[in-house]
Amino acid sequence: MTEPATLEFRSVTKRYPGADDPVIEDLSFTVPAGEILVLVGPSGCGKTTAMRMVNRMVDVTDGDILIGGRSVCDQDPSKLRRDIGYVIQQVGLFPHQTIAENIAAVPKLLGWDHARTSARVNELIELVGLDPALGKRYPAQLSGGQRQRVGLARALAANPPLMLMDEPFGAIDPIVRARLQDEFLRLQQELRKTVLFVTHDIDEAIKLGDRIAIFRQGGKLAQYDTPETILRQPADDFVAEFVGADRALKALALRTLGELELGPPREGPRASAGTSLRDALSLLIAEHADVLAVVGDDGTVVGSVTKDHLLG
Repeated sequence: MTEPATLEFRSVTKRYPGADDPVIEDLSFTVPAGEILVLVGPSGCGKTTAMRMVNRMVDVTDGDILIGGRSVCDQDPSKLRRDIGYVIQQVGLFPHQTIAENIAAVPKLLGWDHARTSARVNELIELVGLDPALGKRYPAQLSGGQRQRVGLARALAANPPLMLMDEPFGAIDPIVRARLQDEFLRLQQELRKTVLFVTHDIDEAIKLGDRIAIFRQGGKLAQYDTPETILRQPADDFVAEFVGADRALKALALRTLGELELGPPREGPRASAGTSLRDALSLLIAEHADVLAVVGDDGTVVGSVTKDHLLG
């Protein structure tokens, strides 16, 4: 298995000819190997441009970007892109190729033999939770959620050390989007890739990111930190306003009932230990209850938590 790579931006600036101001200005941060960094900010702040500089779809004007300690500027763009997984909002599958052929695209470019490629395709179809029978179908025959899973499988095909994900779940309905987010987190627990993820949705950033980089207009970094720190200690008024006045509630989504010191077993609405504190509080409010029964994997009540405890 390919080891994840550290991604580093060193004082990166991007200027377009004829423009008065840079799109990205003096951007510096490091994504540790195996972590997800989410770039978020208002429209036009440069977050997608920052991502596209990593695989040289857009070239750096000043500064440098390093993957595993090696500058992207010193690498052939075509080879560089084959070594990076890339997932976009509209998936970009080849309509005239089957699902299996789409997933096999990069391994074929890398010269993998048929047996190795076929085995990898079958492995990934199962890994992303698709029916193996779908391998013979074409993209138009799949739902939006299924196509997005195929796009994720294709990006993982050559086992890249780094993945770029540009609003991959943005065009999908909320229910399917939540399922895909959960599936992505499950895969990340198993595969531990280094991921640069762009979104405009702060809730998605909080849910998925090990770290979050919030951009302000002009491609400047407003805050780079863990989700919990950003929610509890926003760097300035811009960050506080962007995160939202309900940031205390958002912070509850970062912890689960299983992380609390539970009270003795009591009767009440039931929730598993893996339920977020935010969802637990929502359940108590919806049920007009003051006590929540926390259940284990076998369904037995293992403890309890009160509304006051959650609010505290």
